[in-house]
Amino acid sequence: MNEPDDELLDDDQRLIAAAIREVCAGFPDDYWARCDREHEFPWDFYARMAEGGWVGIALPEEYGGGGRCITDAAVVLHEVAASGAAMNGCSALHLTVFGLNPVVKFGNDRLKETFLPRAAAGDLHVAFGVTEPDAGTDTGRIATRAEPDGNGGWRIFGRKIWTSKALESEVVLLLARTGDAGSGLRGLSLFLADLDPDYVDIRAIPKVGRNAVASCEVAYDGLPVEGWRLVGTENEGFRHILHGLNPERVLLASEACGIGEVALDRATTYAKERVVFDRPIGANQAISHPLAQARIQLKAAWMMALHAGRRYDAGLECGEAANSAKYLAAEASFFAADRAMQTLGGMGYASEYHVERYWREARLQRIAPVTQEMTLNYVAQNVMGLPRSY
Repeated sequence: MNEPDDELLDDDQRLIAAAIREVCAGFPDDYWARCDREHEFPWDFYARMAEGGWVGIALPEEYGGGGRCITDAAVVLHEVAASGAAMNGCSALHLTVFGLNPVVKFGNDRLKETFLPRAAAGDLHVAFGVTEPDAGTDTGRIATRAEPDGNGGWRIFGRKIWTSKALESEVVLLLARTGDAGSGLRGLSLFLADLDPDYVDIRAIPKVGRNAVASCEVAYDGLPVEGWRLVGTENEGFRHILHGLNPERVLLASEACGIGEVALDRATTYAKERVVFDRPIGANQAISHPLAQARIQLKAAWMMALHAGRRYDAGLECGEAANSAKYLAAEASFFAADRAMQTLGGMGYASEYHVERYWREARLQRIAPVTQEMTLNYVAQNVMGLPRSY
């Protein structure tokens, strides 16, 4: 691999990056290709990361976590992606890394004491249940309902889609409507609920890539949820979940950069070694210039991701920086992976070189967890003050 950009990191982060590279060295491209091909969760990799305390890196020390910041977690996931694990490796981890942030900030003591130590140890797998078939990005239209059960608890009815890791998870951070039908974003509550198979039906969605970690459609049919499993305040769930969204964008940007970097590394190596018409193809500017452009864009996106993470960790407003990082990284990642595919030509389309896997997983960055278009809407409306178009 190319020499990592460790000059952008502080001393602790350099040590973190080196430690993650050492772990990931034991899980080569063929491991990830097999997991993807066989739709197999990377249990061995997850166990190694949990042993090292990396799964709980950003959870509070008092609950067994590493007590580190989101920027440190970004360094971890950047290295995982850049190892060739790409999204298959990162998605196995990142819901625990950032997904429980609303519980850390707003959960009651019982909720924290029951679940955070297990999450920090890697013993608790967590899914994230927000998106619905008929709502999508329009979160105010969520129809999944949490109805009072008369005993201080709730019963949840509804359907969610694109719930990653639901097949492996014990609990789900679930956004459901507790207000009336017209309450919009102000009538949503957040729960940390069990994925009890007696009340929950989980079906994997066939998809083009990142198949080691399933994305699922999940139906809830009267799922019982005790009152203490409410995260924060009733009807304030959307406000609570926002505390997971900016870290999510920082971490996804970091992962996207890592995917682009490993794709670029493979392409650069190939361009030096592949000889056509008696010279390496990398001598041709039609090959070298796009690869150089990819490097420039990836480095700029990684710097923005670190900037956004540091703003979040300092308690500063970071919506613009986090969304900008996600946008830039998604574009840079796919450009790099696409140019890698072009550089390798027919061999780029072959599974043997793994570039096609990076390409498939880089493409995901432009639509998940939020589309590039919605990211631009955020900046236009919330940063620039332009009128809302929808």
